Amino acid sequence: MEVETIKSNIGIMNIPLNFDSLVSVIEQTHLHFQRKAVKAVNVSLTVRNWLIGFYIVEFELNGDDRAKYGENLFSELAAKFKHIKGIDKRSLYRFKDFYKLYPHLQSEIISLTHFLSNNESNPIVGMLSPQLEALEKVGIATPQSENKLQVSADKILNNLSYSHIELLLQIEDTLKRTYYEIACIKGTWPVSELKRQINTLAFERVGLSTNTALAQEQLLSKISPELPENAIKNIYTFDFLGYKNDGLIEEKDLETPLLNHLQDFIQELGLGFCFEYRQKRILIDDEYFFADLVFYHRILKCHVIIELKVDAFKHEHLAQLNTYVAYYNAEVKRPDDNPAIGILLCTEKGEKLVEYATAGMDNQLFVSKYLLELPKKEDLEKFIQKEMETWK
Repeated sequence: MEVETIKSNIGIMNIPLNFDSLVSVIEQTHLHFQRKAVKAVNVSLTVRNWLIGFYIVEFELNGDDRAKYGENLFSELAAKFKHIKGIDKRSLYRFKDFYKLYPHLQSEIISLTHFLSNNESNPIVGMLSPQLEALEKVGIATPQSENKLQVSADKILNNLSYSHIELLLQIEDTLKRTYYEIACIKGTWPVSELKRQINTLAFERVGLSTNTALAQEQLLSKISPELPENAIKNIYTFDFLGYKNDGLIEEKDLETPLLNHLQDFIQELGLGFCFEYRQKRILIDDEYFFADLVFYHRILKCHVIIELKVDAFKHEHLAQLNTYVAYYNAEVKRPDDNPAIGILLCTEKGEKLVEYATAGMDNQLFVSKYLLELPKKEDLEKFIQKEMETWK
């Protein structure tokens, strides 16, 4: 096939004429198809969650045996889907809210799911069609949108991941939610930026300005667009694809081997540490956090949470660890357990710090005992220093 034919068929504008242009075109090609792949995964996940919400609402209104389950419906469903990551009681409620708050997505979702149901090789053939008919007829379970300024369905599905939508679902005011939808799409905000803007009241700050257009322009100019590799790393995408939790934590590349060695080091001390979790997922106020290492100490009879930061010490690191300790004391600790203990390890080349977090530990005898049973700060510092030597 001639070069010009290839160029016209796949839309290539420039053929590389030197090494630098070759590098450039390969990078652009990679980013283009990476974005397409991310978008395809995100759209599929969003459609799945909306449809699950639709099925739940339909069942609540028209299910033959709905009275049998009543208020226990979500608990019963969650128990049936323990084998599917990302589908639990909390998420099922969210899916229902998603369907009820975004009814106008139905037309776009119908076209997408028709494609699936018409695909003879697809195992869900015959399952979606009756539901699609119900959607097309806009039955009693289908809520009607009163938002005259709503963002179109195709823009929502093609520009916002379900991680974005989860944050938007928490905004009750329709106009305010629409503002963040538009700003997020226009500015290609990553999820972390959307969360930051909501928390810092961007909607209110722009609205209070005497020149809202200028205020909005200034706000958008300060935000970096979403990178496709960051979009891939959201927790819902990983759950949807069935990946292990280990892949969710994004820290410096040195953290993983250091944590591996630290886990072995702690267990080799022989001081009563029983390993429980690596990257333990903790849900607090609809937000996920991850504790690096969790042990149970059979002598102290308490949990020991270890956080590693490949960074210089910051006060927020200790605050984060104290949050995990408080969570364990409130949600995990059994009546006969002692309060949890946290160990913070911070490091950067030439510096090291070991900090013990003792939030909630008011028993002086216990405090004295844990000082004897836990690793000495000097031993942990030597461990960090030894590990750092391998980085050079």
